[in-house]
Amino acid sequence: MPEDRRHALQAPAASGHLPDVPPAPAYGHRSIAEVLTSAAASLGVEGFTNTLGFPAASRVCVVLADGLGRNLLKQKAAHTPFLRSVVQAGQGGVPVWLDSAFPSTTAAALSSFGTGLPAGQHGMVGYDVLDPDQDKVVNLLGNWDPGVDPSTWQPFPTVFERIADEVDVTTVSLAQFDGSPMTRAALRGGRFVPGTTAHARTAAAADAMAAPGPSLMYFYVNDLDKAGHRYGCRSEQWEHQLEELDATVKRLNSSLPAGTTILLTADHGMLDVPEPQRIDFSTDPDLVAGVRHTAGEPRMVHLYLEPAQTAAGAGGRERLLAAWKARFGDRIWAFTRGEAIAAGLFGDVRPAVEGRIGDLMIAARDAVAFYDGRRMRPTAMEVVGQHGSLTKAEREVPLLCFTAEGRNRRHG
Repeated sequence: MPEDRRHALQAPAASGHLPDVPPAPAYGHRSIAEVLTSAAASLGVEGFTNTLGFPAASRVCVVLADGLGRNLLKQKAAHTPFLRSVVQAGQGGVPVWLDSAFPSTTAAALSSFGTGLPAGQHGMVGYDVLDPDQDKVVNLLGNWDPGVDPSTWQPFPTVFERIADEVDVTTVSLAQFDGSPMTRAALRGGRFVPGTTAHARTAAAADAMAAPGPSLMYFYVNDLDKAGHRYGCRSEQWEHQLEELDATVKRLNSSLPAGTTILLTADHGMLDVPEPQRIDFSTDPDLVAGVRHTAGEPRMVHLYLEPAQTAAGAGGRERLLAAWKARFGDRIWAFTRGEAIAAGLFGDVRPAVEGRIGDLMIAARDAVAFYDGRRMRPTAMEVVGQHGSLTKAEREVPLLCFTAEGRNRRHG
């Protein structure tokens, strides 16, 4: 969306009040969706724009650290001596941070990363969402519904597919993601090189990039996200995984061919939600009145209304919004599908995607999370580190850009 239109949509309404909608990600300018497209342009592939200003290169390795928020990387700099040295060296005109997608969850953000499109186009609008054709909630990350074809749900070619005839494309990740529904939807194309440990993956990356000719590598790291969900992003376990990430990128710096552009970014950030603030909203009848399905994330809930409620017009919607606002006040953003689309939260939305988006959405503004206890397992409420909304902690991710020193050289 053009920058001027994006700001216009966020301007005060005629009443003089700002709409109760968070600001949209900077799609097309400085978001996760521009990383691979800019990398392709930096490799000289026609049809792509180097929006992020990466240096021209013959090899690019993109390290995506799931769950690494910009603020967390800054606050934990003592644990990342190598990455700290990269930051201190500077990176010219390349921006140092990006916006995640909306929602700030892996399914949506990795799909924007892989396709170069906002969620309103690629259709991965949440962790789980309504499939209108089946009138049921389907998961878009792990256990996909057998009635959902990943290549149909997300029909656009990925960046990997678009450049594979000109550039050697490699994904280095855990074996479990090879051919997974999420990979087939958002990251299909090129060859997949599995590795069980971080050392195995860095060795595989070095071997894969040693071949002559232009190459683009996607190197995925999920340990931070796992530690954050289980222990919190302020925990010793999370700090240990951050130190492991620092060591992994340092090994890539010394083992990849000299001159390789290395990029480090993330799909979303994270914040810790205290146990008393993990709320089962289904116990309050006013918060589920007229609701047929609930989906999304605990920090970005989709509410889908009963057909009769929708047919009755705006009255039921407004009563439900009013109930949420009365209960939680400025701790949440509460808005309709129409308001979200008008504000550009999902970017431009194609008609096939509209029905996957909630009639109403509840996005957390502070450290709170919302659960529908009728459909979620009790263990879901044990998750500490969370994301999905558009607070700075969740939406802002780092972007580091530097040139690999190459084999047998040490970082000074």
